[in-house]
Amino acid sequence: MKSETGRTGATCGPDGVKVAAIVLDRVSKSFQTADGRNSVLAVQNISLTIAPTRFVALLGPSGCGKTTILRLADGLIQPGAGEVQVHGAAPLPGPDIGFVFQSFRLIPWATVAQNVAFSLAEMGLSKAEQLNRVAHNIELVGLSRFADAYPGTLSGGMKQRVALARALAPEPRVLLMDEPFASIDAQTRELMQIELMKIWTARRSTVMFVTHSVDEAIVLADEIVLIGPHPGHVMEVIDVGLDRPRWTYDVRTESRYIELRAYLSDRMRELVFSDPSSEFFGRDVDRPVT
Repeated sequence: MKSETGRTGATCGPDGVKVAAIVLDRVSKSFQTADGRNSVLAVQNISLTIAPTRFVALLGPSGCGKTTILRLADGLIQPGAGEVQVHGAAPLPGPDIGFVFQSFRLIPWATVAQNVAFSLAEMGLSKAEQLNRVAHNIELVGLSRFADAYPGTLSGGMKQRVALARALAPEPRVLLMDEPFASIDAQTRELMQIELMKIWTARRSTVMFVTHSVDEAIVLADEIVLIGPHPGHVMEVIDVGLDRPRWTYDVRTESRYIELRAYLSDRMRELVFSDPSSEFFGRDVDRPVT
């Protein structure tokens, strides 16, 4: 399987220097245990360069540090070693970086429109511009009829669309997504993947998307970053190489899709079975259950 590490697609800043969208340069991060006596190394020596407007999936087993990488890219946490840059500067949480969480994190007493407007509160926009952006992004995710509804009346898929609209409303250049479709049913998940691809095609934000799903990573991404466990580290970066737009044909019938799926499924299984902290460590899947 052909792979590349350290891809460096970039754009030029005003001084002519090439600037990537997201750079993690030899980044490591540890966390204290609950009793404060020890520290756990979550990710180690992560080096990753993501070009502007690219859709990149972080794929790996549970607990390998994928969410930690997102939080570092958003500036929610600081690296213990190494450097993180977003468009040439240290990242700061704010309107330039959108974050879609696995849990919807909607305000239960606020309507759909009010939840989306929440992300615009500190941008200094006029009331008219705020209303325009809220309406536009609610329409973008197909929820115009539910603008005045409360989260408690919505399905899981609808709640996630509200969370996506909220992240998109500030028009961020970078969109970080932490398994946003993991908690919704399979049919809705497939529809949401299509909607996300359409929105990304129109907006062209740089996307870093965390997933455990090999199929989801292949369908959505330009590149797949395979993360190994304990501590998390980049094992390889794979170019997907499937034509876009991908909602216009069945990518699952393409030979490239079949090749990637077989390879990545084997790699994921190998990572889980070789991880001493996994419940499946050392298990022989070819041996029948007795």
